[in-house]
Amino acid sequence: MTPSDPLPATPHLTPADLGRALRAGLADFAAAPVYGLFFGGILTAAGLGLAALGAGLFTWTLTLTLGFPLVAPFLAVGLYEVSRRREAGAPLTPGAILGVLWAERGRQMPWLGMFLLIAFLFWSFFAHILFALVLGPSALTGPVSDWASYADGRIWTLLAAEIAFGAACAALVFALTVMAIPLLLDRELDLVTAMRLSYRTVRANPGTLLLWSMIVAGLTLAALAPWFLGLPLVLPVLAHASWHLYRRAFD
Repeated sequence: MTPSDPLPATPHLTPADLGRALRAGLADFAAAPVYGLFFGGILTAAGLGLAALGAGLFTWTLTLTLGFPLVAPFLAVGLYEVSRRREAGAPLTPGAILGVLWAERGRQMPWLGMFLLIAFLFWSFFAHILFALVLGPSALTGPVSDWASYADGRIWTLLAAEIAFGAACAALVFALTVMAIPLLLDRELDLVTAMRLSYRTVRANPGTLLLWSMIVAGLTLAALAPWFLGLPLVLPVLAHASWHLYRRAFD
């Protein structure tokens, strides 16, 4: 750290660190499964709710979808706190774990949730506009559901553009938040500084953290089938592992 740069030196991470973090995350989940199942169960219930309300109840679906980015960081904080307390040898009482979630409401975490919400709205707006430009205004009433529509070459161009833009947005959000959430829990930092540190870490370790993002995406995708039932097991392990990866980077 230098007077001209308030941020600490950029850490170096290796693929071996990912394996260590995953093993530590699995150990945390095994030591306190009730918290993992509780927070993972909330995510599972949200996914099932969105799937159930997706047919014809647009207002409720939109409300739940828009609210979820505001809540998700707090769910991650609960699991990070479990890992942090296990490291420190502190008791894992429900009051202590849930109390951290309540305390975060007055710190920087709500602003991170707002950032995630804005990112989601930007992506949703772009996706709808692209659908309307390629397929016409009727596409805004709902997704293409008949298989004959996929014979139109415009559909494949549209899907390619959606995937490319979505991947770019996801990569940026990942770079800005992968280390920011545990940093905000663990240290007295403002949101911008935490995001700068997160982005700098990703830039310094692109291969390792790209591999980490693929692991997270792959395990989460596998957990979605069938009916989101794998999420209560997979997401807590990944959250605990993310904490330990942060600790290896910034300890």
